Amino acid sequence: MEIEITNDSSKLELEMVIHGENHSICNVLRKYLMEDPDVEYAVYGIDHPLTGEPIMTIKTKRGKRPKNALLKAAERLKEDVDKFKRLVEDI
Repeated sequence: MEIEITNDSSKLELEMVIHGENHSICNVLRKYLMEDPDVEYAVYGIDHPLTGEPIMTIKTKRGKRPKNALLKAAERLKEDVDKFKRLVEDI
């Protein structure tokens, strides 16, 4: 996975392309971002279902940085994936 920042001109909004990914990671990441009270909105779109790449936009509330919200959401996602992996291994 490679993340390319396409717009970071505003301190409150971040736009990025997530190369090599699809709805799976973007949808769950968007969910974790929206659970953060500092995030105003997190959306993504894929222009073409076969060849398009996800473009995600994160907007945070005044005084909060979108990159920090993204890092926090990614860490929560990693922790939950690790927990799930341990549960599956215990079966």
